[in-house]
Amino acid sequence: MANAPTKTRDIHNHHMDSTVWDDFAFRDDDIVIATYAKSGTTWMQQIISQLIFDGAEDLPVSDMSPWIDLRIPPREVKLPALEAQEHRRFVKTHLPVDALVFSQNAKYIYVARDARDVMWSLYNHHAKANELWYDAINNTPGRVGPEIGEPGDDVVAYFENWLNTDGQPYWSFWENLRSWWEIRDLPNVKMVHFSDMKADLAGQVAEVAEFLDIAVSPELMEKVLEHSSFHYMKNVATGTAPAGGMFWDGGQKTFINKGINGRWKDMLSEETNAQYLAMAEAELGAQCATWLRDGSQP
Repeated sequence: MANAPTKTRDIHNHHMDSTVWDDFAFRDDDIVIATYAKSGTTWMQQIISQLIFDGAEDLPVSDMSPWIDLRIPPREVKLPALEAQEHRRFVKTHLPVDALVFSQNAKYIYVARDARDVMWSLYNHHAKANELWYDAINNTPGRVGPEIGEPGDDVVAYFENWLNTDGQPYWSFWENLRSWWEIRDLPNVKMVHFSDMKADLAGQVAEVAEFLDIAVSPELMEKVLEHSSFHYMKNVATGTAPAGGMFWDGGQKTFINKGINGRWKDMLSEETNAQYLAMAEAELGAQCATWLRDGSQP
């Protein structure tokens, strides 16, 4: 494959250890779901699980589809479990392209979401995290860099800090999206936008299925749409949140929070909003920044 990316660096922090990709043995039909955190990852995992398993209920999706570069559990646990899977595998990553091993045969789906919506969701994720979460993230051996602390009680300040520090206390949003945008024309890469999933889930499911070479009957489409609805994932499904939601107060219903966009609109000042939009265009270019803001096909 011409111009296929190569791994050029590793990323280590309180969450990530990208070196695990060096030991991951790809299969030709593997599916990799790539995102920045809280961009629709779990939603896409649910959709793909439904396509692979013919609309089955009560799938342990989080266990089936681990976050490969998360430090927890260690590779000694994670990789043998993935090797033992006999179904078509679908894993997730929050890395930029140049920090993972890229397979020319696997299929990659990148899900993007306006970073303002991402951060409102990420704030809820962080603010509702319990002591189990902090202990696992900060105290599991192998952490590189500082601990992650509590988020404070001001979501706007949280967003402004993230914007002005290139992603702290997490990692860079801009390099993540930019790296995937740059390879969007590769035949095994598909870019999907959260807003498009909200606006036309059936259309997006059909496109994803075609990309993955999965035939979808009307009966299967009906099941996929039902089991990928926000209500079903929040209130019915039991295996969508990592560890069953045990790391967040309120469990799975906290991890899968609101699934809506625009909560920032009445909270961000005109100045901060203008700063964000200018930064998006400077970091991503006009075409990518417009797609990030509005959705529709890149």
